[in-house]
Amino acid sequence: MDSSKGVDSTKSQLRHFYLAVDRFQFKMETLVDLLGMAGRRPCLPMVVCCSTRDELDAVCFAVSNLSHISMDSLYSDLAEAERASTLEKFRQATTRWNQIASCLSGDDNEIEKEEKSHLVVVTDACLPLLASGESPIAARVLINYELPAKKETYMRRMATCLAADGIVISMVVGGEVVTLKSIEESSCLVIAEMPINIFEML
Repeated sequence: MDSSKGVDSTKSQLRHFYLAVDRFQFKMETLVDLLGMAGRRPCLPMVVCCSTRDELDAVCFAVSNLSHISMDSLYSDLAEAERASTLEKFRQATTRWNQIASCLSGDDNEIEKEEKSHLVVVTDACLPLLASGESPIAARVLINYELPAKKETYMRRMATCLAADGIVISMVVGGEVVTLKSIEESSCLVIAEMPINIFEML
């Protein structure tokens, strides 16, 4: 048995986390707090996945006051040109993040602290269409604001929105823990409780 393979597998599995929220009414506040922490990393590319347009609108409204995050959204009646522009802006943000990440000299002067993190809020119906030739968008952080009911939706969000070494954070309330366990088991993933220092993993 190749033990190094087992280590690599475990490492990749441990990039899936859940964040338990006590009550539904605290969910949006918790998301804003989470993005507040994540968004302080310059140029961090993030995606928040929602199940419905109403959820998307609510998230966009709540996050709009975070001054250190630049935000766009993908929804069903968005014009094709605007959709293409949104996807391209996000790819530019991921390129900039990769440039910063590869800057190993430790010279902070090369990184502008004022550079905003970039967030795209998207519904499941409007994820990048790989079958139609759209490229995936490689977010470093994918947040499932609404936990999908099906494993296939969870996997599609990952395939279209997540960088290979990115992290997934699923927000769960009450009975959704059962759904989370079902996704975990059927996908052969390990979904651990989110650690406090999660953004140090990036």
